[in-house]
Amino acid sequence: MKGAKWFIFIGGGALFFSIVGAMIYFGYKTFYIEQERVEYPTYDYHFVLISEELDNDYWRLVEQGARRAAEEKNIFLEYVGPRKADNDQLLKRLDRMIATKVDGIIVQGVEGSEFEDLVFKGIENGIPIITIDTDVKTSMRSAYIGTNNYYAGQLAGEMLIKNTTGTQYVGIIMGRFDAINQQERVAGFKDAIAAVERIQIVGEKESNITQSGAAQATYALLKEHSRVTALVGLSALDGIGIVEGLQEFLPNREVYVSAFDLLPATTALIKDERIDGTVAQYPQEMGYESIYSMIELQQSELLEKEIYTPTRAIRKENIIEYGLDEHVKHD
Repeated sequence: MKGAKWFIFIGGGALFFSIVGAMIYFGYKTFYIEQERVEYPTYDYHFVLISEELDNDYWRLVEQGARRAAEEKNIFLEYVGPRKADNDQLLKRLDRMIATKVDGIIVQGVEGSEFEDLVFKGIENGIPIITIDTDVKTSMRSAYIGTNNYYAGQLAGEMLIKNTTGTQYVGIIMGRFDAINQQERVAGFKDAIAAVERIQIVGEKESNITQSGAAQATYALLKEHSRVTALVGLSALDGIGIVEGLQEFLPNREVYVSAFDLLPATTALIKDERIDGTVAQYPQEMGYESIYSMIELQQSELLEKEIYTPTRAIRKENIIEYGLDEHVKHD
């Protein structure tokens, strides 16, 4: 009898442990998620592109060019910038990226000692810094890549001289008064028309690099200077905004309109003869060239410190001549 009890005890224990073991096993299978090995891509370098304004159409074209080059050369590229154009916010991002010790920084130049100090700080930390679109020659930047902005302003002035007759009262609309590239364009424009007595500048307004801002600046110039016969925009959305402002406030007024850059909307307005011409720069090429130059800087100094990308005066007849319809479709 004792043996039978002992047998029952052992058998019951074995059954109990079998059940517990099965529960543990099947519970493990039910709730355990096998961890898959994640392989992260490796990059040769980590670069940062800091824009004037994050979602600005012009800066997105710069980004497109930079990303194309980054993909070709196995570069990890970060694109950052303030939501709205703001020099203080841009400088904060520059400082932050220096602190993260990236391999190279491409940034729009900002006038002032704070920018120069940050560039010096970056160089001291072994980070090459390239200015793009806007240069600050007084800084220790490794190179500048972009438009010769003074020359671009001259092109706008020469285009106005060539394509108008009689007395012209000119209103200038620029992106921001405190932007170096805008100041250089205005200087080039003024020098180009200086000897032409029939052309007079009557006012200057800023658009804050927005289309609506350019439309409001147009209204303000027309209200303050009723004799305005020509409006010259010097940043990417100014020409489009000028047309919008004229259509809303003075739809029947004949005004010469000059724009800047070759955004698709600008090209369409040139074809419709609502914009007389534009000064075309090539932001995608700027972005593309900046990546290749930054790669060179990882190994040695660049021989050329100022790399100017193409600039052209474009009117309706040039759209087909330069194949710009096709170019715009791909932007």
